[in-house]
Amino acid sequence: MLESILRFSLARRWLIVAAAVALIALGLYNLARLPIDAVPDITNVQVQINTEAPGYSPLETEQRVTYLVENAMAGLPALAYTRSLSRYGLSQVTVVFEDGTDIYFARQLVNERVQQVRTLLPVGLDPALGPIATGLGEIFMFTLDAGNDARRADGAHFDAHDLDDAMRWIVRPQLAQVPGVTEVNSLGGQPRHVLITPDPARLRAHALDFDDLAEAVLRNNSNRGAGYIERHGSQVLIRSPGQAESLADIRRIAVAAGPDRAPVRLADVATVAWGSALRTGAATMNGQEVVLGTVFMLMGENARTVSRDVAARLEVIQRSLPPGITARAVYDRTWLVDKTLDTVRKNLLEGAALVVVVLFLLLGNLRAALITALVIPLAMLATVTGMVQNQISANLMSLGALDFGLIVDGAVIIVENCVRRLADAHRGRNDALPLRERLEVVYASTQEVIRPSLFGVAIITVVYVPLFALTGVEGKMFHPMAITVVMALMAALVLSLTFVPAAVALTLRGRVTEKRNRLMDAATAAYRPLLALALRARWAICAAALVLVLACAALATRMGSEFIPSLDEGDIALHALRIPGTSLTQALDMQVTLEAAIREMPEVDRVFAKLGTAEVATDPMPPSVADTFVMLKERDQWPDPRKPKATVVAELAEVVARVPGNNYEITQPIQMRFNELISGVRSDVAVKLYGDDLDTLNAEARKVEALIAAIPGAADVRVEQTTGLPMMQILPDRAALARYGLSVAQVQAVVATAFGGRDIGVVYQGDRRFPITLRLPETLRNDPDSLARLSVPLPSGVQVPLREVAHVTLAPGPNQINREQGKRRVVVTANVRGRDLGSFIEAVQDAIDAGITLPAGYWLDYGGTFEQLHSARQRLSVMVPATLALILGLLVMAFRSVRDALVISTGVPLALTGGVLALWLRDMPLSISAGVGFIALSGVAVLNGLVMVSFIRRLQDDGLPLHEAIRDGALSRLRPVLMTALVAALGFVPMAFNTGIGSEVQRPLATVVIGGILSSTLLTLLVLPALLRMMGPGRLAEPVAAA
Repeated sequence: MLESILRFSLARRWLIVAAAVALIALGLYNLARLPIDAVPDITNVQVQINTEAPGYSPLETEQRVTYLVENAMAGLPALAYTRSLSRYGLSQVTVVFEDGTDIYFARQLVNERVQQVRTLLPVGLDPALGPIATGLGEIFMFTLDAGNDARRADGAHFDAHDLDDAMRWIVRPQLAQVPGVTEVNSLGGQPRHVLITPDPARLRAHALDFDDLAEAVLRNNSNRGAGYIERHGSQVLIRSPGQAESLADIRRIAVAAGPDRAPVRLADVATVAWGSALRTGAATMNGQEVVLGTVFMLMGENARTVSRDVAARLEVIQRSLPPGITARAVYDRTWLVDKTLDTVRKNLLEGAALVVVVLFLLLGNLRAALITALVIPLAMLATVTGMVQNQISANLMSLGALDFGLIVDGAVIIVENCVRRLADAHRGRNDALPLRERLEVVYASTQEVIRPSLFGVAIITVVYVPLFALTGVEGKMFHPMAITVVMALMAALVLSLTFVPAAVALTLRGRVTEKRNRLMDAATAAYRPLLALALRARWAICAAALVLVLACAALATRMGSEFIPSLDEGDIALHALRIPGTSLTQALDMQVTLEAAIREMPEVDRVFAKLGTAEVATDPMPPSVADTFVMLKERDQWPDPRKPKATVVAELAEVVARVPGNNYEITQPIQMRFNELISGVRSDVAVKLYGDDLDTLNAEARKVEALIAAIPGAADVRVEQTTGLPMMQILPDRAALARYGLSVAQVQAVVATAFGGRDIGVVYQGDRRFPITLRLPETLRNDPDSLARLSVPLPSGVQVPLREVAHVTLAPGPNQINREQGKRRVVVTANVRGRDLGSFIEAVQDAIDAGITLPAGYWLDYGGTFEQLHSARQRLSVMVPATLALILGLLVMAFRSVRDALVISTGVPLALTGGVLALWLRDMPLSISAGVGFIALSGVAVLNGLVMVSFIRRLQDDGLPLHEAIRDGALSRLRPVLMTALVAALGFVPMAFNTGIGSEVQRPLATVVIGGILSSTLLTLLVLPALLRMMGPGRLAEPVAAA
């Protein structure tokens, strides 16, 4: 079959070239369609159910809402687990499905169960599903603010109501129309309400209560239709408009008749003015309060495209905003995507340039070097087409393992042999070879090495199989990488079999001479005595190799480990925690102080923050918690551009530590979301304690916190804030209620209206609509004594103060209640700094096993990114040996010799030693990224050994004694072995030493490959001939596995 393909490629060489041109056109077309992102989206398939429960305490929210919704989800098809959060006034249940579940199918299942449970929930509560977005869907953030000199048309300064109006009625409707946007969430500002604030003294004077005011507004604020009449052949509609159109209309509403029959209007007993609802969150930027908008991308869309479209639309929207209000982008995923893409592009282009230079220097033939180099763009364009068809985005991981050196390995071997054989054919001739003879030489030289070459490329492809065994988060992270590499290698394999021979036949037409190459002459001169020494001292060489392997194996057990290195996003996320119960106003004051301190750092460009919960509670937080985003300047604008980011983070930690009243967790925007998606927490490590009693859980959590804090490398160790929320409780006196003829519900309704407010209608102004809210004036609402004096109407019309029928107490209560898999949960979180994650987790587990004994019915579990490290380790520990055994089996099938297969397989451990030593020298821990490098190394080591052994055995078949066959074979294969090693290693050099955004993820992989290729080349050139000499003569059957 291979011979037929070769014959066809040489006979129809112009057709092959035309096919290559068509491949280029198809690749360029798909390149424009290729989705681009910074990292793969690792979000599991999850659906959020948010239920607003105004006035409900965390305990009541859990009992009456969360528990019911959570249990309703049990038994759903493909359900993985549920977790929930119950906070004051809010229930959030997150339903996580197994990977591969269609998100729309999952939402349909959840929605059906929500409809069933809706009738069991308290009246007025309405569960709603969260947006159709992944955890990384927050791709764009912007602020709306007004300058100090900006004024409205009436001359007044813009206030928080105006900013909210601009967001709600101008910006959001337009951004929601951008393709790929599923939600525009807002935080900050003050939603405009018509606020009716009654004067309690005037109400008592007119014998009125809250219900009287509410009923009067409801009766006098509606439109009504009355059908139609026919008149003179036309139809005339009848309607009665009674909707209030202004504040004046509401003020004139009659509430009751006075003693003199004069009407008592609403303005006589209450103030009617523009106001706002009780706020649940706020936003700041550079110490000023603003409105912050967050754009969520629809699941499956292209982050870069959607971000650019949103930014472009925001510029258009700016023209429609009132003069003085400015929309500013403060976070754009495109910035990170472009910087990451620049890193990948730089690595690939520099790697390709180094590969081409090496090819030219070692081949000594420009045309031959260009043919080999052409395989790189052709294979990449074919890979791009495959990525588009498989819906794989171009990102740091999918392109992170591509090495053009590996891609051109097969082509290098073929072209080098063709040049050598064509030069041999021209030796002794003064004219060029005739076409037929030249084609035969190309055919023979290609056929000579095509089988071991293709077989080697196939083995490199096989070694990536273990990555496909990874599941869950680690699978989503590394599957795109494995698929991309396999597609690139398969494209290169096909090109080596078709395009390369055809191009050689077309371009190497004239006289081909194997020019003397000073580099190769020097390398051969140095290698010849070393080879002779290795063959003489073969036992010592092999023993030294064995000792090196054992030493590096011992060294690997002492190296640290982590899942993947943290991606340097260029910015910092600061999770500021304050005392539970801190008011939003107080939190804003503290945030302004914090931002002023941060902005004094010369590296900081701007600071913005989210406090509390946004309008759509995708990320619910109390007012005492703030996500602060510290956006850094470009490095060339820093006072010291060479300062490591870790130093900046350490300096930031020192700065914020001086601001009182705050605790902090320092991370990065995407990393924070990654950790939260993985385990429901925002830190690297989480110890989850499960049980029933919150007090017991918190007591045990404090013990765990103390143990973890004492471990070196622990940072930001915290127990989540589950207690300490100040709560004023109105406890009805049932005996007093019975005497006065009141019910508990009547007392609760009065308190809820007075302090929480009651919506009693809507005012319409065009498309805009503003709720009418009834509650006490702020001066009375914020006075605890006014609560006791609050008037409660009796059935007789008389009013009594609240203190006569209820007791008012102030005591701390639960701040929030978390549940997972149906049980209450308290989490101890920690980040790891200055230490690898693997050894830190081992230390944590040892400390907890020795120091913590939980009561019966309580247990703990571990979460965080280390879970993925552990899962990946378990799977790879099975799959990698199985893959190596498969490779050994393939080699035995190809060579029909267990001895030769074992000799070639010895390349793997010595290649791994170089990788381990390289990591150790650069002080890098073992990670899954480094593991991918070891996987690639295994294939390269086997490929070099395969080519060397094949040639030596072929010389033996030609009649040479073993010693001479080894010597001549090793010397003649020196150039292709050095070329494949150099191009593979140099292809990773830019990746190993790049310092751009995202380079830290690729650096371990590149370091392993470079170090391993050096040791693998040493094996192929010295240890492998020594092993062959030790094992004595043998025969090689022509490899047939690749045929």
